[in-house]
Amino acid sequence: MNLYFLTLLTSSTAIDGIIILVSILALVVIGLSMVLRKFNQTYIIGYIITGVLLGEHGAGFIEDKESIYLLGELGIILLLFFIGMEINIIDFVKRWRVAVLGTLAQISFSVIIVLTIGYFIDWTYARSIVLGFVIALSSSAVVIKLLQDKQLITTKVGKNVLSILLAQDVALVPLLIIISQLGGKEQSTQSLVLMIIGATMVVATLIYIYVKGRLHIPFAKHIESDYELQVFMAIFLCFGGALFTLLFGLSGALGAFVGGMIINAAKETDWIHDTLHSFRVLFVSFFFISVGLQIDLVFLEEHLSTILLVLVVVYVTNHFLNSVILRFFSCTWEEALLGGALLAQIGELSFLLSSTALSLGIIADYGYKFTISLISLTLVISPFWIVITEKCLQLNNKKKALKIKS
Repeated sequence: MNLYFLTLLTSSTAIDGIIILVSILALVVIGLSMVLRKFNQTYIIGYIITGVLLGEHGAGFIEDKESIYLLGELGIILLLFFIGMEINIIDFVKRWRVAVLGTLAQISFSVIIVLTIGYFIDWTYARSIVLGFVIALSSSAVVIKLLQDKQLITTKVGKNVLSILLAQDVALVPLLIIISQLGGKEQSTQSLVLMIIGATMVVATLIYIYVKGRLHIPFAKHIESDYELQVFMAIFLCFGGALFTLLFGLSGALGAFVGGMIINAAKETDWIHDTLHSFRVLFVSFFFISVGLQIDLVFLEEHLSTILLVLVVVYVTNHFLNSVILRFFSCTWEEALLGGALLAQIGELSFLLSSTALSLGIIADYGYKFTISLISLTLVISPFWIVITEKCLQLNNKKKALKIKS
């Protein structure tokens, strides 16, 4: 059966091959999502499994991984744009301590832990530092989706978790610069100046939004009844922001995020959410399918025990560190433990850190495959880990209630 489809794909024209591939992708995603829905789990797991099943280490239907990965990058930009639309800058400034200090503490402790482990197993300092960076970053894509599904976005723990995720996204730029220095790659003065100018302009934009409180986007009211113009205006506002930061050597996702925050301050553009929602669902799914495509099943099988051991260490460490950080910044222990569970996985931005480290020779092919497998498994396990944490907290509350009654 697989041979038949592969023959069909290779013998057909380019457009026929795309139609067949999209149809197979949609069919597999629908099937897996229906199963996951019965268990009340996020569709993200289904997207990753789809990539595994249809990639070169599975059925082999998807050979052009680069195209899927590029489409996935668009998904991350759209996702960060939507996240920005959910965040009120005034409310975020109130939580700058948990965002900035919490992120610095998470990265510092993660690096110290990996450096300690690396000392005993003879890792280089550069490799230990990179892996510390990798495990310190959580997944905006997974956490935001879970916060939305569980209706926690507007809660205290949801806002604190969002603040930490934003600070981690911003921290990606200096982390990449540090990795470049560790790998012996020198940044040109021009590129560093551009990055500094870009970062300054982003901060200035955020300050302007904070001071003004409410913004007005020209012509927004004139297109509220014109759906076609709404589509292109929404795309421009999202990808225009991404293009702006890319020109300064910064992350396109960061620019999209700031664009989303501008939209949040411009209340007359509520229609943008409905206009771009379908695009976001489609392209975000491509990102997680591309994650699944990178998982080497043979490598995973050969090193499963080691990967699972590290997986447990990462989850326990990240959960503990983030819980302590959130508890320190005014959360109750119950809120802190839930927030720690939400932030326990390794995020999608860590793929970029890993690939950069591989290109610079800081980690070898083994280290890269190990890291990709580890990150992917943490993304898959994350919803289950959160559910287990919620069950434990509910059980603890029931015990407290029984003690009070008795």
